[in-house]
Amino acid sequence: MTRSSILLLAAVPLLLAVLAACSPLTALNALTPGTASERTANLAYGDGPRRKLDVYQPRDAHGAAPVVVFFYGGNWVAGEREDYAFVGRALALRGIVTVIADYRLYPEVSYPDFLKDAAQAVAWAYREAGHYGGDPQRLFVMGHSAGAYNAAMIALDGRWLAEQGMTPSALRGWIGLAGPYDFLPIENPTTKPVFHFPATPPESQPIHHVTAASPSALLIAARSDKLVNPTRNTAHLAAALRAQHVPVQELYYDKVSHTTLIATFATPLRWLSPALEDVAAFVQRP
Repeated sequence: MTRSSILLLAAVPLLLAVLAACSPLTALNALTPGTASERTANLAYGDGPRRKLDVYQPRDAHGAAPVVVFFYGGNWVAGEREDYAFVGRALALRGIVTVIADYRLYPEVSYPDFLKDAAQAVAWAYREAGHYGGDPQRLFVMGHSAGAYNAAMIALDGRWLAEQGMTPSALRGWIGLAGPYDFLPIENPTTKPVFHFPATPPESQPIHHVTAASPSALLIAARSDKLVNPTRNTAHLAAALRAQHVPVQELYYDKVSHTTLIATFATPLRWLSPALEDVAAFVQRP
């Protein structure tokens, strides 16, 4: 047995103990050090308690770091930015200024209002990134699950950034992790009211907004995802982007599920997938 395997086995009891004492996301935050980054919390990008964000800044960022705006999942009905501190810390450790934004959820709002929030958060990052060591000319949007849908719509459907005086050309690229990009007719009962089923508008689907001007993309999925079909969503969107000659990387991992894909950004679970390194390489490319 290798030394790394011994260390991994030794860490398992600690991880299980922490998981038993608190929620899984809280545990991942507790086990992902934040010493390499500075967090500025509770910044308002709009009105109301759900229009706030946290910034995770690399300690050595001096205005040239790339910027990632991250949206979490939760089926548009749940989620808190504080639960995803491990994502901000992990990306900051790789030299990336990371903005983790809340957005309004159902039943307070429904489609497309949370996209208006997402665009507003991205516009805030574009304006303010320089104050946190980021370069607004190296701006990316990223999300997991429902958050990947938000990221896709911001990158592909120009209506939302247009409301903020921007266009998707302001983005260097976007990253989708296990995102739903082509999910009509809606089958999930929780999702149906969010998108006004059965009157869900076709333009709500990211795959319908691909053009030759779309930003480059990194699309990642769990090969055995049981919640969001990776063939119908990730593979089909990647094919649509390639058909328009848009640069796209398409990656599938074997050891993760829909849920654990994002969890591999946390220190104790990084051995399950190279997601963090693949995202960092995409964002840090020349």
